[in-house]
Amino acid sequence: MILYLLALAVSLLGMGLIDFRHKLALFTQPLRTLATLTIAVVVFLIWDLVGIAQGIFFRGSGPYLTGITIAPELPIEEVFFLTLLSYTILIAYLGFAKWRKS
Repeated sequence: MILYLLALAVSLLGMGLIDFRHKLALFTQPLRTLATLTIAVVVFLIWDLVGIAQGIFFRGSGPYLTGITIAPELPIEEVFFLTLLSYTILIAYLGFAKWRKS
């Protein structure tokens, strides 16, 4: 089942709509936003891989996961989650900064 992946994708779409409505990141500075998100996701993925190698992190089982992994113990959903996490933080930061200016 792909329910979790679908929920993450819908959440990313929702964040994109918030971003579009308030012109915070992707729709004002697309290259800068994509670079920021890429760097953040890569750093978090490295963190995950180090944790997996040390036996700290592992893939749990659940009926809502696709079962697709991009590395041992690293499900595809993790990339979407880390992207959502990073995008949410970026939108919150930029939204707060815009609110403070007004």
